[in-house]
Amino acid sequence: MRWSQAFIPTLRDDPTDAEAASHKLLVRAGFIRQLMAGVYTLLPLAYRSRRKIQQVIEEEIDAIGGQEFLFPSLHPAEIWRKTGRLDVMGDEMFRLVDRKAGEVVLGMTHEEIFTTIATEITSYKQLPQLWYQIHTKFRDEPRPKSGLLRVREFTMKDSYSFDLDQEGLDRAFDAHYAAYTRIFARLGLDAIPVEASSGAMGGSGSVEFMVRAEAGEDLVAHCPNCDYAANVEKAVSEVPPITDEAGPAAPEKFATPGVRTIEDLVEFPGGAAASRQIKTLVYMLDGEPALVLLRGDHPLQEQKLQDRTGALDFRPAHPDEIAELLGADAGSLGAVGVTGVRILADESLRGRTNMTTGANENDFHLRGVSIDRDITVDEWFDIREVQAGEPCVDCGEPIEIFRAIECGHIFKLGVKYSEPLGAMVLDEHGKTRPIYMGSYGIGLERNLAAVVETHFDEKGIAWPVTVAPYEAVVTVLRLDEETLETAEEMYGQLRDAGIDVLIDDRNERPGVKFNDAELVGIPYRMTIGPRGLAEDIVEINERATGVTDRVAVGEAVAHLVARIEAERR
Repeated sequence: MRWSQAFIPTLRDDPTDAEAASHKLLVRAGFIRQLMAGVYTLLPLAYRSRRKIQQVIEEEIDAIGGQEFLFPSLHPAEIWRKTGRLDVMGDEMFRLVDRKAGEVVLGMTHEEIFTTIATEITSYKQLPQLWYQIHTKFRDEPRPKSGLLRVREFTMKDSYSFDLDQEGLDRAFDAHYAAYTRIFARLGLDAIPVEASSGAMGGSGSVEFMVRAEAGEDLVAHCPNCDYAANVEKAVSEVPPITDEAGPAAPEKFATPGVRTIEDLVEFPGGAAASRQIKTLVYMLDGEPALVLLRGDHPLQEQKLQDRTGALDFRPAHPDEIAELLGADAGSLGAVGVTGVRILADESLRGRTNMTTGANENDFHLRGVSIDRDITVDEWFDIREVQAGEPCVDCGEPIEIFRAIECGHIFKLGVKYSEPLGAMVLDEHGKTRPIYMGSYGIGLERNLAAVVETHFDEKGIAWPVTVAPYEAVVTVLRLDEETLETAEEMYGQLRDAGIDVLIDDRNERPGVKFNDAELVGIPYRMTIGPRGLAEDIVEINERATGVTDRVAVGEAVAHLVARIEAERR
């Protein structure tokens, strides 16, 4: 391709609304343009890079037996209603009514739709199956941001495994785990597999592949010593035990005027350290109130609470609901003597004595509270969010917490979808059994952005060869006859050798050409100019390192081809 004919609209300045590095650079370097909030046009450079990501994914999924499909984006709402997910997806699902008053949705994912085709599998002899597609998905994201990282329309590879039993599902899951490891390595991403919540997908377990990046919206708890890793929505850590005094024979009420927070009570005369307080929260779970108890210095992890309770309709209670239930406002709440309300407590409170909590009367608290004696806990869960520096649950060393981008997610669905949708087979004994399913997703544009987030510098993007829109650019410093003729000849030789190459034949200053090549992030630049040709030299610059080699004209093409081929994965 000739740069003079290519549409590469580079910009001098970052877009004013961009925060993430990938958002800034993909706009500035002429890869994407925003149409509306959360919806982007992929310009030719981005489309080329996404196509290379797609090729890597297809190769690896085909290698484990994948068969590619193309399913519709428009789905009848009834299919989603059968699995209960029509309500679970809430306002994030695009919904419409067609001219015949039929309820229709735009696919966020395709578990239900793949399962409807799987109902045509009738015998165990037809299993296992591995099906996939690479297709557009839609999500009515309430807060689209960070360019391609949080959008309303995106492309995803979603694959689905179908097996006779749990053992077969485990094998399919492990095959995808290995395939995903290879995919991310080929894309130049250092992806860490972490334990994760299955959320609305359901099933028995899942693993996310996370890439460390400041723009990431997930938090990962990781142990550098033993490599334990989990999304904080799932992560656990050791909680060192606290030895309590027995305390008084019954709770003692005391005035706490103006005290509304855990920190206020720490500072209040006669108050208590945060670790000796009981934090009381009120949540509505499927329309019913519940008290949620934690240690005062422990934050609640909402996804853990939702996962543990299985609540579909899940939210914090409103102030008026809290006052009607307990007779006090937030900041003075407690569970002592409360009956007729579901009470859930974090495991770190089990057995604690001589604690302090709200008295369910504004401006009053209770001290000397014993959990077992004074509070009727219905269910004990691990619902606290782990904190950096806490001991690793596996080895005891301090864990770290970092921001990360979720680049892939694999799930063991089990029979969550096959049972309600009737995907059944006859086993070798003639018995009808539900098919065991797995679901495995990778977002293409999200991975494109993740590569940029981890491969850039002050000059622009620095693409790995495997993802770059072009592997090399031939930069012509002066458009005189001899220089241009040599550049055209070498450009042709690179193309003949199978190199994805761009020639910068624009009538621009060398500085403009160098800056654009660095901003766009092409891995290798071959620079051809009159001065170098007079010395029988061309320069080959590696974008990632900035190292420039001076190579004889007659050897330059072979030198560059060898380097690029060595980096292809």
